[in-house]
Amino acid sequence: MSKTVIPAGYRPLLGLYDTQKAIGMIQEIFLKKLCGALHLKRVTAPLFVDPATGLNDDLNGVERPVGFDVPALAADAAVVHSLAKWKRMALAKYEFRPGNGLVTNMNAIRRDEEMDNLHSIYVDQWDWEKVITRAERSPETLRHTVQRIVEAVCGTLDELKWEFPDLEAIRLNHTVTFATAQQLEDRWPEKTPKERENAFAKEHGTIFIMGIGGVLRSGRPHDGRAPDYDDWALNGDLLFWDEALGCALELSSMGIRVDEASMKSQLAAAGCEARAELPFHKSLLAGRLPLTIGGGIGQSRLCMLLLGKAHVGEVQVSLWDDETYAVCGRAGVRLL
Repeated sequence: MSKTVIPAGYRPLLGLYDTQKAIGMIQEIFLKKLCGALHLKRVTAPLFVDPATGLNDDLNGVERPVGFDVPALAADAAVVHSLAKWKRMALAKYEFRPGNGLVTNMNAIRRDEEMDNLHSIYVDQWDWEKVITRAERSPETLRHTVQRIVEAVCGTLDELKWEFPDLEAIRLNHTVTFATAQQLEDRWPEKTPKERENAFAKEHGTIFIMGIGGVLRSGRPHDGRAPDYDDWALNGDLLFWDEALGCALELSSMGIRVDEASMKSQLAAAGCEARAELPFHKSLLAGRLPLTIGGGIGQSRLCMLLLGKAHVGEVQVSLWDDETYAVCGRAGVRLL
């Protein structure tokens, strides 16, 4: 069932033709800026993986991957949820060195996603991963990387405005305000995690919430995270205040990845010790994979943010239920 709500008085800043032109510009400009900011090289990535390898991203642990059989292989395949683990294997295979990384165009299907203004069953993002040293496994590295990504986002908006003056009203805060999930819970214990994000983003514009996945003092996590890629003490979400929707828009989930010790402790905390026998996990625990930082940056989310759109269907083609079409139609919102 759709949860789409179009804000009263919303009008798209660009028509369909200019929207498509602007999407193409964002794809080109932002990728170039991101690669320059983080020293990334573009690589080719899979749409599906062997589920027996443990390479697929388990997200919150309840989402069902789309699977299909491959008669020629006498095996099954699963469409990726993201490439969080595959990227780390690729960095080892391609012999990347500390200070350098990869980025790829990731497309996924998340069949269990609830549909609303920001969510679709189709996911498109820039998945990136970078090799770091053990000394760089620190909050300082995480914060510096987040700020560099924000500079790439804001720089892309500046270039768009030269081409599309109608976007001049869109403003983003170039400076990131950081807080831990526990700090937000301490400040607003009566609010839900999503309400805390909205309140903090409204105050500061651009925020990064650190420490997501582990249990807070309330006995509940801020949000779910798989236990076998992000280090829950060194990860977080990047959000911007979205004036069109009047809420926080999550652009990226990212973090410093697990090492041997944090992998073991997080698998135990999640009751997933059996995963330690999967090929990816065995390689990591044996020290055969590089230490990395990485994440995903939503392509459609970035287009929504920079173009002032109120619904993800204005910047991507997907499937929607009749209620979504009706709500958007009454508001004059044209879905692609």
